[in-house]
Amino acid sequence: MAKDKAASGGEGIGTFRLIMRILGTLILIGILTSLIFLCIFADYIKTSIIPSTPLDLNDIALKQSSIVWYQDKSSGEWKELAILSGEEERIWVDRSDIPDYMKKALVAIEDKRFYDHHGVDWIRTAGAFVNMFTGSRSTFGGSTITQQLIKNVTHQDDITVQRKLLEIFQALEFEKEYDKEDILEWYLNVVYFGQGCYGVQTAAQTYFGKDVSELSLAESAAIVGITNLPTKYDPFQNPEYNKERQEDILQQMYLQGYISKKEYKEAVAEELDFVHSASGESESSDNVYSYYVETVVNDVVKDLAEEKGVSEKIAKTLIYNGGYHIYCCIDVDIQSKVDSIYTDMTKLPQPTVATDSQLQSAIVIIDQYTGNIVALSGGTGEKDINFGFNRATDALRPPGSSIKPLAVYGPAVEYGLITPSTWVLDADETKVTLAKAPEGWYPKNSPNQYDGVITIATALQQSKNTVSAQIMDKLTPAASLDFLRNRLNFTSLIDADADYAAMALGQPHHGVTVREMAQAYSALANDGVMYESRTYLKVTNADGTEVILDNEPEVQTAFSSNTARVMTYMLNNAATNGTGSSSRLSNMPVAGKTGTTSANKDRWFCGYTPYYTCAVWTGYDTPETMHFYGNPAVTVWHDVMELIHADLPYKDFDMSYGGSPTNLFGTQEELTEIWEGTEEEPEDPDNPVDPTDPAKPEDPVTPSPTPAA
Repeated sequence: MAKDKAASGGEGIGTFRLIMRILGTLILIGILTSLIFLCIFADYIKTSIIPSTPLDLNDIALKQSSIVWYQDKSSGEWKELAILSGEEERIWVDRSDIPDYMKKALVAIEDKRFYDHHGVDWIRTAGAFVNMFTGSRSTFGGSTITQQLIKNVTHQDDITVQRKLLEIFQALEFEKEYDKEDILEWYLNVVYFGQGCYGVQTAAQTYFGKDVSELSLAESAAIVGITNLPTKYDPFQNPEYNKERQEDILQQMYLQGYISKKEYKEAVAEELDFVHSASGESESSDNVYSYYVETVVNDVVKDLAEEKGVSEKIAKTLIYNGGYHIYCCIDVDIQSKVDSIYTDMTKLPQPTVATDSQLQSAIVIIDQYTGNIVALSGGTGEKDINFGFNRATDALRPPGSSIKPLAVYGPAVEYGLITPSTWVLDADETKVTLAKAPEGWYPKNSPNQYDGVITIATALQQSKNTVSAQIMDKLTPAASLDFLRNRLNFTSLIDADADYAAMALGQPHHGVTVREMAQAYSALANDGVMYESRTYLKVTNADGTEVILDNEPEVQTAFSSNTARVMTYMLNNAATNGTGSSSRLSNMPVAGKTGTTSANKDRWFCGYTPYYTCAVWTGYDTPETMHFYGNPAVTVWHDVMELIHADLPYKDFDMSYGGSPTNLFGTQEELTEIWEGTEEEPEDPDNPVDPTDPAKPEDPVTPSPTPAA
């Protein structure tokens, strides 16, 4: 019995040891795997991520205005278009103008080991990771001033382990390049202080009505205290919280030896006089930038932020202080002709019914062979503010039928579904049914008129909604949306726009921009090849020795050359004989399409010549029914383009195309039978014959004459 117990006990101990060995092995494997993963990830961060996001803020401290240049067409010389200065939300101050006790206040409350570490406080970081894994805090914390600077500059503020590790490595690399005084200067000029203030200078002016160099110790501590939680510690909204925070900072400064006990007591006792002054230096009314210059700035800001790995707010500060040279694509002669109409309200179409609203319009003109935006305007009348609402690039408005060549006819031609001579039935829902559309959905024409059996070319010429819907039923809204996004680079459309009304009738949920429409039409004008639209060619540093941004446009084949020529043929017909006939120029062929939305709240014309592509929107900022003789967008388009083409040599479109005719909707005879109501009853009512069934022999179709090249 004793032997059995001993044997049993020995087996139990052996089993326990085996289990512990297995657990120990698994734990060791887990630890080694984690270490290997961290090493691989760290190496990836160091070799791949950090080099691709260079955090170089030296250009900010230059405090040199950037210059926008344009090229004179006659001489080829680059001339000054605009000087960019006076950015109102941030005023850079040198470290010598920042009180020393303000820097010490920041260090005392935010990063007391700032002068001892090399970008990362490992003690605080370890505690932050413990908090993260134990769930004792909702944020990682532990960030040094250097790490906070990086986060403010890059806006990499997602709460993840990967982001924290990236921030750590960036901070270590950052402090190899820059000293502590650089970092404090940049931090105090970059961080947000509430009330729209970025940087201590605007904060000092806003809260105390004085320059930062004039701040007292007490005032400096009050401003530094805002950065932790700008809303909570805002002196205007929550003065009691700001005072508590200020006293905490002063106490830490005393405990850490930055100020004496006397200085501490005097600062705590000092009464703070918050004056609520206007922040920054607003740009004067005589320095109002044009819509074109503002679009250049916005484009450069976006690209510079991506190139340098910083936020767009920081990128804009770089532009205003970095002394950059920006070479833009404007044609000042064309722009002056646009401005001569857009700034003079008497030259714009006049409403036939009185309204208190000012007619608004936006225009974008592109050289289709380069993608250069040569001129634009984002509104009518005299421009009197900087960076207001630019209707050419910011406004999202439904395009109506002007989207049909891009979303309906163009893709259908590209995929071989239709040709100009394809027969189709223009009729109401009593004669036509859609196979895939929502039940009961079928559009009416505007005007409510139906012409029976017509060709696709005629349908586009007369902007038949019924035909657009039938084509969309074959093409599908999903395929149309995909075409607009991936072939024509529309970015304003959303997934929900894979819808019949959005794609077939031009009623997307949010709308599109004038710039997007002009860019897309430029592909039709350039034999199917689309250059991404651009407002600038390149950006260099102050002395021109370094190219900061090289803005070579992306080029893609949006349509085949055959499709582009088919569409040009049909759009030339629409602009000459159809709804856009008022666009005809005296000395140049035109191709284009009108667009009108529900209740005439938006009117468009998008078209092109052998020289330029131009999109025009007209309407009111708060949408309301428009009452004009004809389409005001066509009128504006014509008047601008007539001026631009007045002295240009005549050119023809290349409209030579090929391809076999299609009978997607049935033959002319079959459609005529349906229209006249004489079609024979099918032999089997439960299984009717589909006239579009490819197994059914089709009658030959005589195509419309193909124009000569």
